[in-house]
Amino acid sequence: MKYIFSICLIFSLFLVEAQETTPIKTTPENKKTEEGIIPDNSFKNAKVLPKPVIKDTVIPAKTNRYGLRVGVDLFKLTRALYDKDYKGIEFVGDYRLTKKYYLAAELGNENKTTDDTRLNSTAKGSYLKAGFDYNAYENWLDMENIISIGMRYGFSTFSQQLNTYKIYNANPYFGEVPALTSGEKYSGLSASWIEVVAGVKAKVFNNVFVGFGFQLKMLVSNKKPGNFDNLYIPGFNRTYNGDFGVGFNYTVSYFIPIYKKKVVPVTPPKKQ
Repeated sequence: MKYIFSICLIFSLFLVEAQETTPIKTTPENKKTEEGIIPDNSFKNAKVLPKPVIKDTVIPAKTNRYGLRVGVDLFKLTRALYDKDYKGIEFVGDYRLTKKYYLAAELGNENKTTDDTRLNSTAKGSYLKAGFDYNAYENWLDMENIISIGMRYGFSTFSQQLNTYKIYNANPYFGEVPALTSGEKYSGLSASWIEVVAGVKAKVFNNVFVGFGFQLKMLVSNKKPGNFDNLYIPGFNRTYNGDFGVGFNYTVSYFIPIYKKKVVPVTPPKKQ
């Protein structure tokens, strides 16, 4: 009996070892699982997310105001405070024609005494300049600032008074000849010119603008007195040994709106 029990125990251990070492038959499903490939039936319970909805970008409507802007040149008004030989005033204005172009004009009067090495003279008269400005600045929303470049045609009528002069002496053996007093006045003088203008205007308050500008000028015509040159031309400023001149202004102006135009916003194309 003892031997029969031992034989049964050995036979049982042999069967258990045989079951552990028996290879498992590889099937296509088992192979996919071993290689880490998820069977197709694993997506049966997956949730499908909805496609995102792309909304159109709405650009706020922009309104451009059109009207007349009038002002005064503060530089000419304040110059008389520190220059006893100058008195003058200039009014400026522009009218908006299109989104970028403005009609522009300046009207003024000047009285300037010029003391040169050989003579002293006083020019007095009025002038008018007219032309256009192009705004090169792209404003945001309802901003109305201007960075402009433009051109003007100017015309001036004036008189010259010869106050004193010196006679040129090539051999001043006895010293310089003293200045002679004249007081002779020449009326009916005129001059015309063209100028290139560059400037800036910024809105500081509602409808109130401040700005400054530079001008480069070239004479087109110049009617001179009989015996001396026009050293200063109202509106053109000082003539520097030729037909060229420069100018500067510092203005404050007020905008008078007349009508408005809405700019149609451009909607960007939808994304696919």
